[in-house]
Amino acid sequence: MLFRNRFLLLLVLAALLAFLSISLQFCHAPYYFKLVSVHVLIRHGDRYPLYAIPKTKRPEIDCTLVAHRKPNHPKLEAFINHMSKASEVLMEGTLSTLPLYPSHSLCEMGELTQTGVVQHLKNGQLLRDIYLKKHKLLPKDWTTKHLYLETTGKSRTLQSGLALLYSLLPDFDWKKINFRHQWSTIFCSGSCDCPMRNQYLEKEQRRQYLLRVKNSQLENTYVEMAKIVGIPTRQLRAANPIDSLLCHFCHNVSFPCTKNGCIDLEHFKVIKTHQIEDERERRERKLYFKYALLASHPVLNQTVNRMLRIAEGKKEEIFVLYSAHDVTLSPVLSALGITEARFPRFAARLVFELWQDGERPTDHFIRILYNGVDVTFHTSFCQEHHKHSSKPMCPLEDFVHFVKRDMFSVLNSSSYYDACHRKTF
Repeated sequence: MLFRNRFLLLLVLAALLAFLSISLQFCHAPYYFKLVSVHVLIRHGDRYPLYAIPKTKRPEIDCTLVAHRKPNHPKLEAFINHMSKASEVLMEGTLSTLPLYPSHSLCEMGELTQTGVVQHLKNGQLLRDIYLKKHKLLPKDWTTKHLYLETTGKSRTLQSGLALLYSLLPDFDWKKINFRHQWSTIFCSGSCDCPMRNQYLEKEQRRQYLLRVKNSQLENTYVEMAKIVGIPTRQLRAANPIDSLLCHFCHNVSFPCTKNGCIDLEHFKVIKTHQIEDERERRERKLYFKYALLASHPVLNQTVNRMLRIAEGKKEEIFVLYSAHDVTLSPVLSALGITEARFPRFAARLVFELWQDGERPTDHFIRILYNGVDVTFHTSFCQEHHKHSSKPMCPLEDFVHFVKRDMFSVLNSSSYYDACHRKTF
């Protein structure tokens, strides 16, 4: 119980710090700088588990949206009404077949919960207060061309994107909203052919396996849990029990019990401790980092190209939203060199801002924020910039050079194609 209470306290403190940081982040912008573009990459909000622990009762969580049930948000009821009255919705491909909000009284596997919807309603409200109310990023008569919206084909990412968008642009005109379908979880679009990326990922997965089999405490924990459930250890491990246990933990639902006993907090702690150790070794071994460079390049390249067009004076796609997964955000964070970033939590957000110097209009700068915290000078390409410049941001050209050239130097290559097809093993 002490572990649970301390863990929940840390979650509350983290949320408070994120709120304060996003509220205060603009104190460092020179008064003559103008915000001209914002790119937002989010992980979907809280969801029901993707996996069930065999022979145990699924956690009973209601995925219908109820305005007066906690957690709630002032815009939740209006969001429900707006989604239920949607007409002439522009959705690409299979997105048109997905529900616009969660509605099952017993959550389906992977379904967005009310907590997840509220998380992104809050994200959207924070972004609205800063980017629209304070900095007037979008004109009052904004149209479809001012937005670029993209999501994977999962209901939880589409619904998370819609929740954020609704708080950002309350009661938006459905005719102005066009979500594009991204079939790849790494958002590689037309640049997905990359054999070396797959090889680095395979080697990273091999590293994970070797670390796991060395951990006798973890193996004993899986054996104990398998005996409780009454299945082979291998089957339990394949069911990825931490996914389900996290749902129990965060929704304050008792861990599963059978006639053989109960899975308890000690089991949970052992698995979480191993995950933290795995993150540490992952950073040290660098295999994941090399995978991340190749996995994240397409979406970072899209971001750079869009910023360059805006810097040249284009007024289109000035607010961009990618609604994605942990496996989307994690490689981007790694590739940028933000080594202290932990695995992306539900509703995590990574924001790229583009600013124009009002005194020298041809000069543009970027700022990068992760969950509201300014991490610009934690990136590998801008760590040294603030030591010799009075500007509290990173020159756009530094970001451009990193994406177009420098991120391949670690791979002894000069281009994305070369890095993807050069055999190094």
